[in-house]
Amino acid sequence: MTTHSGTTDVGGEPSRGEDRQGFDEIHILWISEGMSCDGDTVSLTAADQPSIEDLVLGLIPGLPKVNLVNKVLSPSLGGEDFLAPYRAAARGDLAPFILVIEGSIPNQNIIEGDGYWTSFGNDPETGEPQTLNSWIDQLAPKAWAVVAAGTCATFGGIHAMAGNPTGCMGLADYLGWDFRSQGGLPVVNVPGCPIQPENFMETLIWVLHHAAGSAPPPPLDHMLRPQWLFGKTVHEGCDRGSYYEQAGFARDYNSPKCLVKTGCWGPVVNCNVPKRGWMAGIGGCPNVGGICIGCTMPGFPDAFMPFMDEPPGGTLSSLAIKPYGAVIRRLRGVTNELVNHEPRWRHNKRKLTSGYNPRWRP
Repeated sequence: MTTHSGTTDVGGEPSRGEDRQGFDEIHILWISEGMSCDGDTVSLTAADQPSIEDLVLGLIPGLPKVNLVNKVLSPSLGGEDFLAPYRAAARGDLAPFILVIEGSIPNQNIIEGDGYWTSFGNDPETGEPQTLNSWIDQLAPKAWAVVAAGTCATFGGIHAMAGNPTGCMGLADYLGWDFRSQGGLPVVNVPGCPIQPENFMETLIWVLHHAAGSAPPPPLDHMLRPQWLFGKTVHEGCDRGSYYEQAGFARDYNSPKCLVKTGCWGPVVNCNVPKRGWMAGIGGCPNVGGICIGCTMPGFPDAFMPFMDEPPGGTLSSLAIKPYGAVIRRLRGVTNELVNHEPRWRHNKRKLTSGYNPRWRP
């Protein structure tokens, strides 16, 4: 363990005159036994700026040595061999560690009598399935940082929609929005269904730099999302946004124009996928003809259903922009025609007609 000068608050401003400790080595304990499809782990494997391989091989300067424990990426034989780091952390014998939760957190309290919604291994004393909730109760208070991966873990997602029988919720709903980890951080929410690979890696790298003592805490918004990733809307970064300004709206999914009339919620959804793309900068919902259904938002999915219907605000905004867009489109068309011709003085005749007039003549 090394010591670095200065401390950092959750707000991101370093304080003076105090010491904070940075770590040379840290574990990442990843549990994907929330109510989920493991899609966030699968998505993570597509990251390349940086990749998960770069992280675990120690190829990123300035970070602690990282020991990642994830069931999909683990060389373990499974069973108790795989669970050993988790049990050590629960006993307090493994520290520091970052706890990553994937999947919604069910409400275990609503089950009358025996039973469980989801489990992770078996209780060594009783032999009964050990619930996700009990793992979170043991590990979260001891974790240096707690990260929620994907919309299911951040806000509840699909499993928490109206009418669900599980009482599912996001990790901050379960731990409390005022929760603070051993490192003084709230739950760090990285939503997405699934996570955009580089969004998650970029956030994790920032947390690790903070753990190393070389960076302030990551700046988070009121929903505990990284501000620099989720501070803008889909519409603000969308390649189709200029069509909206000119009242050019698609009527089907084969059109390159704005998709708001076909069900896109991009103007009101906080997400950077149109700018960042999906894999290697390529893809992203509206970039490839898909509507934005708001999968990074706390109200997903209920607030955005039915998915293929035009959003209520889309009707009003498209009507309001129509006369303005029609005028602007025509004016730009006229200007485009004017600038699509070369000037007259570009020719191969004997006389120069460019207007060149030197002050000195021989």
